[in-house]
Amino acid sequence: MTTGLERISQLVKEHPDRKLQTLMHLVNAETLAEVHNRLGRRKAAGVDGMTKAGYEENLEENLENLLERMKQYSYRPQPVRRTYIPKDGSDQMRPLGVPAYEDKLVQGAMADILNAVYEPKFYDCSYGFRGNRGCHQALLALEAKLWGWTNYVVDVDIKGFFDNVDHEWMMKFLEHDIEDKNYLRYVKRFLKAGVMEEGKYYDADAGVPQGGLISPVLANVYLHYVIDMWFAKVITARSKWKAEMIRYADDVVFCFVNMVDARRFYEALKERLKKFGLELSEEKSKIIKFGRNAEGDGGKFDFLGFTHVTGKSKNGKFFVKRITSQRKLKAKRKIVKKWLRENMHVPVGVLIDRLNRKLIGHYNYYGIIGNYAAMNGFREYVLDRLYCTLNRRGADNRMSKAIFTKLIAKFPVAMPKIVHRV
Repeated sequence: MTTGLERISQLVKEHPDRKLQTLMHLVNAETLAEVHNRLGRRKAAGVDGMTKAGYEENLEENLENLLERMKQYSYRPQPVRRTYIPKDGSDQMRPLGVPAYEDKLVQGAMADILNAVYEPKFYDCSYGFRGNRGCHQALLALEAKLWGWTNYVVDVDIKGFFDNVDHEWMMKFLEHDIEDKNYLRYVKRFLKAGVMEEGKYYDADAGVPQGGLISPVLANVYLHYVIDMWFAKVITARSKWKAEMIRYADDVVFCFVNMVDARRFYEALKERLKKFGLELSEEKSKIIKFGRNAEGDGGKFDFLGFTHVTGKSKNGKFFVKRITSQRKLKAKRKIVKKWLRENMHVPVGVLIDRLNRKLIGHYNYYGIIGNYAAMNGFREYVLDRLYCTLNRRGADNRMSKAIFTKLIAKFPVAMPKIVHRV
């Protein structure tokens, strides 16, 4: 599979304008087995009720049967099973899609192919769902712009992007680069597979498959044509001064030197998104004065879970401070408070060990220079909640602060740590 994908990427690099004609042959027993091996064993089952353990009992036979149906075009993706999970620790719920097991396999193999096709085409400003790129690389790239020439930031929020991707435009974008009709046919079938919720079927008129392995790369392809390429070829040419962007999936920030350029772009972006079935959330989107020339008027904006604030150090020098966003922090607090209540009767040593794993995960993401105080504040909140939780275990036997301090000395709660030199 790797050799085949490498050939595709090399061909795209050498002939970027040539359409690829034969891709579907790379969805075979070997590649499907590779995707099967990558999938986790604890993943929820889709509408078919099939799990990884169940499917691999007759793996070779099942894959052979799947491929035969695909060759005869009798294979059709099943509706995604929709379930709900708490949204950012709040009482609100957000939908989560669980595809059928065979659909996961086919989507995984097809996603690998799409990544090989588009990775050479994607711009450097794109960081989401790409190999060897991630949130902290995006933050580092943004840092260079904010500390350098940026005077204005356009902070953009696209309303329900993943649910509003236009299927016709999606297929047009893919057809621009791919000529394999069989491959495109199955992409379209995945887009139209629909959703099953509480036994009722719902059509999918727009959006990418919920929970689908192919969804991240499809989203990147869509935004590559709708925003990235347009910005690189049109906006930068029209702007009087320098203009650049950083995008992680649908979370995107635009940097400008000149306010006139920023305003003109903001209005053009609304029309651009409208053309492709998307809408700008004007309540959450704004133009912010930001950078070393902002003086006391510098604003702030959120990107990838961090609030970026312009300010001055003690010696009067400009700096960009990044701290955990209040929205994310509030959500994290609710989550840990709920988790402690649900696990209050677990033995103390085991409870703190599990709690530490969660804290270390938090530090591994938010552990950047300048954010230590925010992480330590979160740890202090966790300690307070832990103390209250342990006291709820026995109303007649309350634990004093002194005893709690001794307990924490015996079972230490993980301290914040700077992990990323961003």
